[in-house]
Amino acid sequence: MTPDRERQPPQRLTILHVITRLILGGAQQNTIMSCAAQTAAGHRVALAFGPIYGPEGSLLHEAQQSGAELIEIPHMRREISPWHDVLCYRDLKRLIRRLRPDVVHTHSSKAGILGRAAAWSQRVPAVIHTVHGLPFHDRQPRWVHRAYVTAEKWAAQRCHHLIAITPAMRDAFAEQGIAPPQRFTVIPSGVDMTRFKADPAQRAAVRAELGIPPDAPVLGIVARLDPLKGHDDLLDIFPRLRERLPELRMVWIGDGWDRARLEARIRQLGAQDRVMLLGLVPHERVARLLTAVDVKALPSYQEGQSRTLVEALMCGCGIVAYDAGGIGSICIDGQTGRLVPVGDRDALAQAILWMFEHPDQRAEMIQRGQAHVRARFDARLMHAPIEQVYRQVLGG
Repeated sequence: MTPDRERQPPQRLTILHVITRLILGGAQQNTIMSCAAQTAAGHRVALAFGPIYGPEGSLLHEAQQSGAELIEIPHMRREISPWHDVLCYRDLKRLIRRLRPDVVHTHSSKAGILGRAAAWSQRVPAVIHTVHGLPFHDRQPRWVHRAYVTAEKWAAQRCHHLIAITPAMRDAFAEQGIAPPQRFTVIPSGVDMTRFKADPAQRAAVRAELGIPPDAPVLGIVARLDPLKGHDDLLDIFPRLRERLPELRMVWIGDGWDRARLEARIRQLGAQDRVMLLGLVPHERVARLLTAVDVKALPSYQEGQSRTLVEALMCGCGIVAYDAGGIGSICIDGQTGRLVPVGDRDALAQAILWMFEHPDQRAEMIQRGQAHVRARFDARLMHAPIEQVYRQVLGG
C-alpha cells in the first residue's frame, strides 16, 4: 500500500511528532530536540502527546520552548486500554486531517502503534517511526512478549521507514521478524555536549552540599526508580562493595513508582546514611551533581541507548553497565567503560570495584569515552540525517 498523494517535497515541511508521554526520559528529550531543530530550520512542527502524570518528571517546559505547537491527546495512555486506545486513534486521525502534515514521526511503543495506524489511514506522504527502546524484553511473560512483537510487526507495515537509535535496536527488530534491516536508518540519539563537563571546583562544592567527604568513593545512577533499571542489583551488591570500600556512598538521581519499596530495602540494609535518594532533579542540575560522582552505574535490563552514560562520561565519570539493548554502543568494555552480562551481579560488583581500584586506567577510559561520544552522539549530528530520511521518503 502506498499513499495517494505524490508530489515533490516542499522546502518547508509540516511535521507532526507523536509520543506517548512527555516524562523526563531519553526518547522525550530526543523528540523535543528534534522539534526545536526543525522549527529553527523553518519547518512547521507540532508535537502530540498524552497526559503527563506521576513522579517521573515532566519535560513540558522544554517542549514549550521548542517552538512546536503542542497538542495534548487526552486518551493517549501508556497502558493497554481498548476504550482509550480507540478514542486516541480517532483523535489522532482528526488532528492529522486538521494539520495535513507532510511527515508524521512517531516515538515510543503506544504512540508508535496508534500514530502510525492513524497516519497511514489518512495517507500521510511520509510516516516515520523511531525505535528508542525495545517494548519487549526477556523478563516479560511469554504472551506479553509475543503481543508486543505482533503489534510492532503490524505497525511496521504501516510506515514508510524506521529509525533506530542504535544498531542493536535495528537488529532486535529484525531478529523478531518485525522489519528487515534495510528498512532502518541508524541515527544515534544526540546529547547537548555543551551542558556536561568535568569541573573539579564544582565537584568539591557539590560534595560539601551533599555531606560527602572529599575523598569518599561515590557510585552514582541516573534513572527513574523502576524495577528494570537495576537499583535492586546495586543494593544486592552494596554490602560486598563496602567490604572493600568502607567509605563508599551511592547517589541516586531520579524518582518513580518504585521509590517506597526501594527506600524500605535501604532501611533493611541499614544504609540510609550511605545511599542518597535525591529524587527528581531538574535536568539542568543533573550535570552539576554528576561532577561529584566517580563511577556511574547503569545495571538496566532494558535500554535503548542511554543518554545518561554519555552525560556521565562528559562529566568525568567512569561508567559500568549491563550489556542490554544498545548500551554497548557507548560503554565498550575495556575501552570506554566496563560492560558486564545482564543480571550478573558478581560481574557487576567486580567491574565497579575495578573502576574504583584502578583510577589511572579509569581516567584513560573516560578520556577515550569522551572522544568516542563527541564523535558519534553530539546532538548537532542528529538533525540533518533525520531530515534526510524525511526527504528520501517524500521524494521516493
